[in-house]
Amino acid sequence: MSFADALKDAGAKPAGKRPYFLDAQVEKVLAITMSLAQELAVARQRNDTLERLLKAKGILAEGEVDTFVPDKAAAAERQMWNQEFIARILRIVQQENEAAAASGDVASGEMADELAEG
Repeated sequence: MSFADALKDAGAKPAGKRPYFLDAQVEKVLAITMSLAQELAVARQRNDTLERLLKAKGILAEGEVDTFVPDKAAAAERQMWNQEFIARILRIVQQENEAAAASGDVASGEMADELAEG
């Protein structure tokens, strides 16, 4: 599976309502926090790798990254990436809104209660 495929599938929503094991609001905040933590860990590892490789090859001087100022095109690309990043991080909120708009969704716990009664 390519990175693009994984990214596309990241927003996929399973059928039915989301089951919650903690308070629903706590789980939303936890999901957002863990998404941010994962994104940050990957970004830090990649950044560290790139800086080490560039310094080892004599292409990048110490402190050069900290003083870099992007041009307009780079700034626009960064802004677009930031918007996409926020959308990925807040996807649980989007999915909840979509689920609330959809009718007939049943949580797995509700289905189990129904089957037990029937």
